[in-house]
Amino acid sequence: MAEPAPPVYVHSAEYVARCDALCKMPQRASMVHSLIKAYSLLDQMRVVKPKVASMEEMASFHTDAYLQHLQKVSEEGDDDHPESVEYGLGYDCPTTEGIFDYAAAVGGATITAAQCLVDGKCKVAINWPGGWHHAKKDEASGFCYLNDAVLGILQLRRKFDRVLYVDLDLHHGDGVEDAFSFTSKVMTVSLHKFSPGFFPGTGDVTDVGLGKGRYYSVNVPIQDGVQDERYYQICETVLKEVYVAFRPEAVVLQLGADTIAGDPMCSFNLTPEGIGKCLKYVLQWQLPTLILGGGGYHLANTARCWAYLTGVILGRTLSSEIPDHEAFSSYLAVLHRIWP
Repeated sequence: MAEPAPPVYVHSAEYVARCDALCKMPQRASMVHSLIKAYSLLDQMRVVKPKVASMEEMASFHTDAYLQHLQKVSEEGDDDHPESVEYGLGYDCPTTEGIFDYAAAVGGATITAAQCLVDGKCKVAINWPGGWHHAKKDEASGFCYLNDAVLGILQLRRKFDRVLYVDLDLHHGDGVEDAFSFTSKVMTVSLHKFSPGFFPGTGDVTDVGLGKGRYYSVNVPIQDGVQDERYYQICETVLKEVYVAFRPEAVVLQLGADTIAGDPMCSFNLTPEGIGKCLKYVLQWQLPTLILGGGGYHLANTARCWAYLTGVILGRTLSSEIPDHEAFSSYLAVLHRIWP
């Protein structure tokens, strides 16, 4: 019997450098990659260089007007353009120079990962700098300029009739849900914090989709302080029902690390091990699976979480000792954090 194809890991030095420049999460992409490399996990994956998304590819979801405006203000580094407000650009999504190129890079990386699944080159494809789930078709939102998750799903839909999107970020995956709220071909499941005044303010349990997509959106609001055991119990219960009812042919899994204890969002109290159990549950379906990152604002903890989850995908148990590597000093201040 042939050995299963190794997971695809989308990476290039240029891509990491582009993502590192994002002002909300400086250097996060390189911290994640360097830790994965330090644990010798790259040896067990197929590293694939990402393409940059074309304007046409991005326009498969986003409007031409939005993309053209984003490109214009990006080239000029104009954070005060009078039309930017109507496109959601400003405080949460500043229009720094080069932001369009960053958006195209992330979108292209997720499309690249999805295409590897479409081509049957792997069962699991990983793009940790992806997972920007808030962007709407004509609007940036919540640090998200381009909805790469939607672009990845659209790419998978070229081959797979039914795609399941599972969002385990702290925040509701509103942009992805909105994009597919009228279709029965994509089911969206989001576990998230939902309380008055908490961004994005959507994702009530009563939000179930519209028209032909009614009951194909599943929202699971969770209270502050939730820990691994209860979170996994909820996740497994929901996904078991979803799998039986929907019978997905492919999965997109967004694993934002802002749920981890110690994140500046200070809401959930999870460990990488708890998220890892949810990941294992999805992987046991043995479906083509696209893995994306998302939120995660304690940079060292986010890198440790996604390195741990990469180990889960590979069936590797990682030492709790952080290996010596170029970003090692970033972990010295957080060695007291929980590590499974």
